[in-house]
Amino acid sequence: MIADLETGLYVFVLATFLGLEVIRRVSPLLHTPLMSLTNAISAITIVGSILVAGKQETTLSTVLGTLAVTCSAINLVGGYLITWRMLRMFRRSGKAPK
Repeated sequence: MIADLETGLYVFVLATFLGLEVIRRVSPLLHTPLMSLTNAISAITIVGSILVAGKQETTLSTVLGTLAVTCSAINLVGGYLITWRMLRMFRRSGKAPK
């Protein structure tokens, strides 16, 4: 159990640093497609957290799974709203972008 927790923690820390480096080095022109891709990854996270919460092995795993579903849903909806707003800025129309 402790070894699994340590392995998960290592993967989380390495993924955090890798994500920061990828975001820092990506050109600003590619931020919108990158955000769309991360929204798709958030959808995968929701599926995984629903599976964890649905197993109901322990109370802690159910609570953490439910919390993960909530946070992933907030991230997913917020990401799509931001992407939609960014793409709206590139529309050709007579009106100036707001």
